[in-house]
Amino acid sequence: MRGDTIHIVWDWNGTLLHDIDAVIEATNLAFAEVGMEPITLERYRELYTVPVPRFYEKLTGRVPSEEEFAHLNELFHRHYFDRVDTVTLTLGAAELLAARQAAGGTQSLCSLAPHDHLVPLVRKHGIEGHFTRVDGLATPLAGHGKARHMAGHLRSLTDVEPSRTVVIGDALDDALAARHVGARAVLYTGGSHSRASLEGAGVPVVDTLADAVDAAERLAR
Repeated sequence: MRGDTIHIVWDWNGTLLHDIDAVIEATNLAFAEVGMEPITLERYRELYTVPVPRFYEKLTGRVPSEEEFAHLNELFHRHYFDRVDTVTLTLGAAELLAARQAAGGTQSLCSLAPHDHLVPLVRKHGIEGHFTRVDGLATPLAGHGKARHMAGHLRSLTDVEPSRTVVIGDALDDALAARHVGARAVLYTGGSHSRASLEGAGVPVVDTLADAVDAAERLAR
């Protein structure tokens, strides 16, 4: 990769895909099936964290057992995938990706979404060709965060230098994953976290994806 360019690694859920409303709906339907109280968007953004069992611990005061977590995870994904076909890309995302590719910038997609669900969705939205690589999870990470997955993603991009890479995502875990691999991060407020919690990561926090790309370019100068 040329020294005057950066590579952007995009997150999917809550970043390029504006799915937070579907996430809240699926979460509350899953909670209802196990007798948990519903959660508001504001409280979800205040408490959400990865690994996800810690999110449930914040809600209930205890870490769920492996069996409880697996059951909640299955319920959530069943309800979420029932709704994901109605979810749209974040406003302006497709145009932003196309413009960056046309200008010679490289970008890839690294997500904790199951790979066999992720790729058809990316293809359906007509943006697959803008990425040099798309990686979802082939197997579950058993509640772990994104760092290990990000490391494997960058290893597969043989012409990309971590020091010239910026991760754009909506979660604290995206910033942690970037730090783990020696990359930078920009966090977007339209997904799973509140601005206040994102600002705790010590990286730029923005309200639009266009601002995220601008911030990424400035970081790499």
